[in-house]
Amino acid sequence: MAIGAMIHTFDVQLADVDRGVYDELTLRLARHPSETDAYMLTRLLAYCLEFEEGIAFTEGVAATDEPAVLVRDLTGRVTAWIEVGAPDATRLHYGSKLADRTTIYTYREPTKVLAQWAGKTIHDADAIVLHSFDPGFLDDAAAALARRNTMTLSRTEGQLYLELNGTPLSSAVHDFPIQ
Repeated sequence: MAIGAMIHTFDVQLADVDRGVYDELTLRLARHPSETDAYMLTRLLAYCLEFEEGIAFTEGVAATDEPAVLVRDLTGRVTAWIEVGAPDATRLHYGSKLADRTTIYTYREPTKVLAQWAGKTIHDADAIVLHSFDPGFLDDAAAALARRNTMTLSRTEGQLYLELNGTPLSSAVHDFPIQ
């Protein structure tokens, strides 16, 4: 954990109807001083929406050779490389070669993020999907953020329903192929 990192705790009730995943999680996220609330919340949502056995947060913005979230099987092999934000093409290429699947969750304008990868070599690019949320969704969630948080997160038919510390929010989860 970086010096000056702020710890946020989330008690999450997760109901991902689209994937048949239902669980209660207690998550502690260290927010690096250079990390925005939008980045941290996107990292949290990526973790929850990709939740499966073996999932883990990495060092986030401080991780140089790992994504924000990854999934390992029981042997330690990386099975899912889950990026947050707008990673460069070289990083996506590396992650896609290393893991069985690669995906990205962004808090930025998706068309601008997609444009930076145009014409770049990315392994198995046709299988990689960029996920984004409705404009303003993460800003509204950031306004409800506290150090200790209670959260209910539901996804059904591509629609996300979030209640964060009593504030109800919703957004579609938008999917964009990167190639």
